[in-house]
Amino acid sequence: DTFYVNPENLLRTQTSPVQARTLEKYDFSKGPLSMISPGKVYRRDDDDATHSHQFNQLEGLVIDKNVTMADLKGTLELTSKHVFGQDRRTRLRPSFFPFTEPSVEMDVSCFKCDGAGCAVCKYTGWIE
Repeated sequence: DTFYVNPENLLRTQTSPVQARTLEKYDFSKGPLSMISPGKVYRRDDDDATHSHQFNQLEGLVIDKNVTMADLKGTLELTSKHVFGQDRRTRLRPSFFPFTEPSVEMDVSCFKCDGAGCAVCKYTGWIE
């Protein structure tokens, strides 16, 4: 629903195209695909304490036979601890995306209050 366009640029609104390009090129004879696609994205949001028109997005993807949600969770958890710090906790929430099944969203414990609840995390203790 959001496009930032001028005659030379289109700023991306999500990192999902990275997954599509990887799937097109990946050689599954080399084993399962486990990836994270990080990147800066742009949305039509008014800036406030928890929203910005520009933010970093991380998406995870795991594909192969006999791969479970536990594999995806482990990949995402290791990445989040590397990015946000070893003391951060994570949680997965079921979510609907029309292009994947099953789908989850991940939250990380708030860096400001360590999960106790504050204005940064809207008093939930978690940041999406």
